[in-house]
Amino acid sequence: MSDGTVLKADRDYTKEVDALLPAVDSLAESGQTQAAIDKLLALEKQTRQASDLPSTSRLIVRLVTICRDSGDWPLLNEQVLLLSKKHGQLKQAITKMVQVVMGFLDGIEGDEVRLGVIETLRTVTEGKIFVEVERARVTRILSNMKRASGDLAAAKSILCELQVETFGSMSRREKTDFILEQVALCIAHADWTQAQILGRKISVRYFARRPALSPEEKAKRAAAAAERARKDAGTAVGENEGAEPIEEDDVTDLKLRFYEQQITLAKHDDAYLEACKHYRSVLDTAAVEAQPEQLRAALQRVVFFALLAPHDNEQHDLLHRIALDARIASLCPTEAALLKLFTVPELMRWPSIEANFGPHLTGTDVFSVAGTHKEDAKSEQRFADFRKRVIEHNVRTISKYYTRITLARLTSLLDLPALETERYISDLVTSKTIYARIDRPAGVVSFEKVRGADEVLNSWSGDMKALLGLLERVGHLIGKEEMVARIQPGGKSWGGKGVKAR
Repeated sequence: MSDGTVLKADRDYTKEVDALLPAVDSLAESGQTQAAIDKLLALEKQTRQASDLPSTSRLIVRLVTICRDSGDWPLLNEQVLLLSKKHGQLKQAITKMVQVVMGFLDGIEGDEVRLGVIETLRTVTEGKIFVEVERARVTRILSNMKRASGDLAAAKSILCELQVETFGSMSRREKTDFILEQVALCIAHADWTQAQILGRKISVRYFARRPALSPEEKAKRAAAAAERARKDAGTAVGENEGAEPIEEDDVTDLKLRFYEQQITLAKHDDAYLEACKHYRSVLDTAAVEAQPEQLRAALQRVVFFALLAPHDNEQHDLLHRIALDARIASLCPTEAALLKLFTVPELMRWPSIEANFGPHLTGTDVFSVAGTHKEDAKSEQRFADFRKRVIEHNVRTISKYYTRITLARLTSLLDLPALETERYISDLVTSKTIYARIDRPAGVVSFEKVRGADEVLNSWSGDMKALLGLLERVGHLIGKEEMVARIQPGGKSWGGKGVKAR
């Protein structure tokens, strides 16, 4: 019986239990708590040995309730431990007892008494799969108490020891909620590595936007949900017809919490491209689209972090796809104008950009200039990174139009001193964004890659192949025109002789 196998009861003790409970209640009301408990334990042994689960559950629940009503919490802890260790104790009865005692926690006054009951429940549920969900919920209550008392390290350690993703009996929504709480504690404790590891346990497909269901599909899902609820409650078919229909689970709140945490992690690591992707996922939410202010803020941050990301193929493609979003031009005209400057190969003078867009950018919580104090400590660094992206864009633009340029002219175009200009060119060359060579004695920067003899010959060979292919194509087209001319009525051949039409 202790291995979880459901056995048929050898005897039904319902009548005995019905007769005993009023007498036990009278003893408890008269202050004879121990006598009442002894009577319950005596009958509980018989029902347990007979595998009478309903009667055993009723007796255990009444026993812990009497302990609660008497206010003797040490006695409650003692009886809970004793009942859980009984030989052949039914697992379902233990689960019911734990659930009932968990309901007592909100009514306990005093943190020490509550901690004692919580530790008792954690001891009873330790290593038992059939009460893993109850153990997780009790552990979360304990973690919240530690957090409220200011012991953030203990709260994180207690909650993060749970591997809720392996709990088969816990709903997916509750699992996600637990993991998000673990990530939040890690972020609050500045444990960024652990927060990233825990965040990867959540699949983003769970937050994918679901298509609208037809009335038939809604009715079918409602019927299936009602059947699951009936089985969980142990009721018969038709008993819950008057119950309210269960609606489809909405994960919008979990989705927004998840991406808010991921954006915080991305900002901490200066992963601007990842932050941009997370904000794009936030945009794909019905609740955000329905709120113009939230939609505008999300669109702004999509543009900001896309511009802040270092240039590569992925960033370049993402930038142009963002520019196609018509909502940016209507809701964020300033950001749309700034985005357009980065998508065309034209120079942007930093003094002009700073004068036209600087006040608007620093007015958000993403950017700030030196001397201002904002909650985000990295906002000043982001404004410096934005200046760096403008200069890098200008260097890439110049490399497209110039093969050789003097260093003096280049510094004039970039509005930078010579040493800083060399540093930016070196960074772009190191990242293989451009090819450049600096001749310091001559004061010349060359953007043309020097080709070897083999590369030149290969280039010539490629040009000759292209030319021959073009000539062959022209020959085919001439032959085609001749054939068309011959089959037309009254047409003439190449030699001047007429061809009779058939």
